[in-house]
Amino acid sequence: MTTQIDFMRVPFAADLASYGDRPAILTETLTLTYRELAERVDDLVLRLGTERRLVALAAANDLESLIAYLAALAGGHPLILLPEDKPAALESLIAAYDPDVVVRSGNVLEERRPGTRHELHRDLALLLSTSGSTGSPKLVRLSQANLQSNAESISEYLAIGPDDRAATTLPMSYCYGLSVINSHLLRGAGLVLTDLSVVDPCFWELFRNRGATAFAAVPYTFELLERVGFAEMELPSLRYVTQAGGRLVPEMVQEYAGLGRRKGWDLVVMYGQTEATARMAYLPSELAATVPGAIGIPVPGGAFRIDPVPGLEHGELVYTGPNVMLGYAETAEDLGKGRAIDELRTGDLARQHPTGVYEVVGRRSRFVKIVGLRVDLGEVERMLADLGVLAASAGTDDGLVVAVEGGHDTQLLGKVLAQGMGLPRAALQVHTVEHLPRLATGKLDYQSVLALSRPDTEPEPVHAPADGAADGPGSVRRIFADALEVSDIADGDTFVSLGGDSLSYVAASVRLEKALGHLPPDWHVTPVRDLEPRRRDAPARTLRRFFAPLETSIVLRAVGIVLIVSTHVGLFSWQGAAHVLMAVAGYNFARFQLAGERVRRVRRQLASLARVVVPSVAFIAAAYLITDNYTPANILLLNAIVGPEAVTTQWHFWFIEILVYLLLGMTALLAIPWVDRAERRFPLLLPLALTGAGLLTRYELVDPGVPNTAPALWLFALGWAIARSRTAAQRCMVSVIAVLTVPGFFDNAAREGTLLAGILVLIWLPSIPVPKGLRRLTVVLASASLYAYLVHWLVYPPLAGISPALAVGASLAAGALYWALCTRVVDAATRRRTRVHRLLDPRPRQVPGQG
Repeated sequence: MTTQIDFMRVPFAADLASYGDRPAILTETLTLTYRELAERVDDLVLRLGTERRLVALAAANDLESLIAYLAALAGGHPLILLPEDKPAALESLIAAYDPDVVVRSGNVLEERRPGTRHELHRDLALLLSTSGSTGSPKLVRLSQANLQSNAESISEYLAIGPDDRAATTLPMSYCYGLSVINSHLLRGAGLVLTDLSVVDPCFWELFRNRGATAFAAVPYTFELLERVGFAEMELPSLRYVTQAGGRLVPEMVQEYAGLGRRKGWDLVVMYGQTEATARMAYLPSELAATVPGAIGIPVPGGAFRIDPVPGLEHGELVYTGPNVMLGYAETAEDLGKGRAIDELRTGDLARQHPTGVYEVVGRRSRFVKIVGLRVDLGEVERMLADLGVLAASAGTDDGLVVAVEGGHDTQLLGKVLAQGMGLPRAALQVHTVEHLPRLATGKLDYQSVLALSRPDTEPEPVHAPADGAADGPGSVRRIFADALEVSDIADGDTFVSLGGDSLSYVAASVRLEKALGHLPPDWHVTPVRDLEPRRRDAPARTLRRFFAPLETSIVLRAVGIVLIVSTHVGLFSWQGAAHVLMAVAGYNFARFQLAGERVRRVRRQLASLARVVVPSVAFIAAAYLITDNYTPANILLLNAIVGPEAVTTQWHFWFIEILVYLLLGMTALLAIPWVDRAERRFPLLLPLALTGAGLLTRYELVDPGVPNTAPALWLFALGWAIARSRTAAQRCMVSVIAVLTVPGFFDNAAREGTLLAGILVLIWLPSIPVPKGLRRLTVVLASASLYAYLVHWLVYPPLAGISPALAVGASLAAGALYWALCTRVVDAATRRRTRVHRLLDPRPRQVPGQG
């Protein structure tokens, strides 16, 4: 179906170039002018095409996401906006709305069709999730006029000017965070673009260095500010702080308003909902001290009235203004509808203060808004009823109170509810009662439930969770916690975002498959919330009775180390496995080290590199002291550069040295901003280009000055390209590269066959069935492969003359012991660091769902 091109573009997105060379985007390493930003936006507008289409974007607080967002608005393409860390929500909405284009990380366009199959209303500009339920098919339909008018209102009452610079402390997929972007771009102001938390010292360094003048906060942000000593910070450029996303207690409003007066900045409390684009009211900073519990006055262009509600003392707050949504969408057919409402019934009970400002005193419906997330109290009760627990729930914006009938484990139920509703555990209380309180009419007495909450409530006793519970030994969270030594795991966290790498991947994947009954594709980048519901029993097939699938890279690592050690000992000769493992190293680098914002992923890459370097240097130093085989160059992992060209015992650790060089080189390369952008935009093209560069050394067209091992770049980059190959056509292309370039490499057909077979298996087989009796052994060998490679040079020589098989077994066992020792040392250090870090960095674990 084609759609007539008779739409309106959003002016602030289409007119970026009018601000010329003023700074628009500022990051740690980049300053982009409005002219340059407009050029990049225009480039993407051209790629999206001239025919109006439905676009879906999974956005992060990065430049590529911002450009994609602005390109959709400037090109008149209705946009579904979701957070990048919720891939399951994206897939759910793709299934429900069937967008014509999906914009992936790095602004990679997934063209699902050349035109559109949708009837798109001419006013439709943006579709946002509401109720904090990203992934729910119910979306808020916003028009071009909604976005423009609300940006104008906000910029007016905040007096935003060209010299202002706002730090992006909230996700752009959240209407409050998005309103910061819109209102500043409207006025030609700057955006200090970052995804750093306010508890990260790097955030405040960036804030000062870039002269930021404002940041946005939700109630929980203020708790974090207290813990990092915000009151003592010197922030000379700060002009104001805004607050929304839920009610901030009046005492806190007064405290921060007073702090602002002393420090020279303003606190502006605001009120809004996604259905009103973002903001409906603001409290002028001069009133924060006298009416700290108020939401303030309507934004410019808006108006409030209070409609009576039968049986209640206070009426419902109703808002009118140009920023009121067009209506809701629940199916793709709704995208062709026009305006369905002219006013917004907020669901909040309110009164007007004698000073003229408005105060919200409660909720008309059974919803509360906690840490910016709208919680359905009825859903809480239904969730517990599904567990066979009779319950009544009540709450305020300060927290959730649940009464459960009978002698249940309140600690366990609290965890289940916190994770199921997406709430911090501290935001809810669970109390056991003999019978649920009821009114004379027989209806539940929710005021009595609410009264169970007391400031001096004794902490509930801690009970060990049962296996399979939300935090039990078989849960995804417990598996990740054990494998990565982290304790604070949020619904949106993934194995990679928590710091997982190829060394911790093996143990986690095996336990996860046992817990879930299968191993989902791309589980390592799938949020915890989406892994937990995937539990199912493994199919009762004959093959499953005797074999268990293991991820291919795990099997290759285990088989590879056995072949390497056996060949060196002389048990048999099977060469080529080390080069297969070099390709596996590139494959795992792409899977575990390329997620997240540039600075964060550089840190992750360096941390992972340390897990290779430290145990290697420690062992080689010991080997240097007790043998005459090595030199200080070996300890420093520099033999491949300064050692002899002749292959001697000093070349024993060539694999580790070259792996370290490659990891360091790739980390340095990706730290360059334009390379980082290129990798995100062209995730397959960059490793293919590196493969081409590596082939120059493979065919000896270029001599990099690193004897004997230079072609490793080719294999490492090829493994990286394998990990980035998503389609059958891409896998075929990478296969062809391997088939054309491996032959002739060794002048040994068997060795080349091993290398080619390993690469092709890595490309085409996601998992390999392993006899169940060998599963645990395979996992241990894969986990300890690096360590076995190190220690076998010292273990096997005295045993090889006695029994080659014994020498191989002893070498592998010693490697496993050294791996276990290093793991214990790292775990102990991590626990110590975590205990200290948690005192200063209790990160907010939930993304607010509404403003």
